[in-house]
Amino acid sequence: MSDMNYNHLRYFWAVAHEGNLTRTAEKLNLSQSALSVQIRKLEDRLGHALFERRGRQLHLTEAGRITLDYADTIFDAGKDLLGTLSQQGRPRQVLRVGALATLSRNFQIEFLRPLLGLADVELVLRSGTLVELLQSLETLNLDVVLTNRAPAHDAMSKFTSQPISEQAVSLIGTPERLRADLPLATLLRDNPIIVPTEESPVRAGFDRLCAREGITPILAAEVDDMALMRLLTREDIGLGVLPPIAVRNELRNGMLIESPHQMGLTESFHAVTVPRKFPNPLLETLLSSAP
Repeated sequence: MSDMNYNHLRYFWAVAHEGNLTRTAEKLNLSQSALSVQIRKLEDRLGHALFERRGRQLHLTEAGRITLDYADTIFDAGKDLLGTLSQQGRPRQVLRVGALATLSRNFQIEFLRPLLGLADVELVLRSGTLVELLQSLETLNLDVVLTNRAPAHDAMSKFTSQPISEQAVSLIGTPERLRADLPLATLLRDNPIIVPTEESPVRAGFDRLCAREGITPILAAEVDDMALMRLLTREDIGLGVLPPIAVRNELRNGMLIESPHQMGLTESFHAVTVPRKFPNPLLETLLSSAP
């Protein structure tokens, strides 16, 4: 049995991480057909198809995911060897994190805090829609996706969702607008309210609260971006229905205050991953640190 050609493996590794045959060929200064031939030779050697095409997108097969795990380990070990022999020490470890574009930046920082400032750690941070991020996760271009909307789970799902935090949601406003001495129902009835969009579980809970209290709220804005909700609340457009962590700095400096009345609403945050033969130890550190 002949040995594996590691040039073929490197070509596959480059395409798998790029997710596009044409762009990879351009970066490697090869023709697309030549690159395809190299990957087919690797598939023939392994006896498995490594990619499947869906429209214009290349997606890894199960054999492809296993092969990419091994390839990552092999080429990372090569970097480690070069670093050791050149007396440069251990190469920097990399964690690739995707986060829903609308997610609280403060929450993201808190999740990543155990790794922040470490000299041998590089964090690659990406944001986007949930569909975009899960596609990148599926092709192993991301190690984890942070979201407040867990993906639907069924028997065919490749994703694993782990709850990492649950934050209480409060009524937040400027000191001039939010009078702590007034009942919650009065605050909700007499002030314009900034709420998440209807797709949000928090919005569903808020609507149930208003229905139970017989309140028809005046909606100042329906927003799917936590940062924009924070800014609108700071501008005193209305009272915001927000987790306090999203406005932590404003609460500390007194620009905003939190109502003492509990609404009984929470927002859950999840870390979504795909099973890998060789889990990223940095990710394991973060997940074990989460409550």
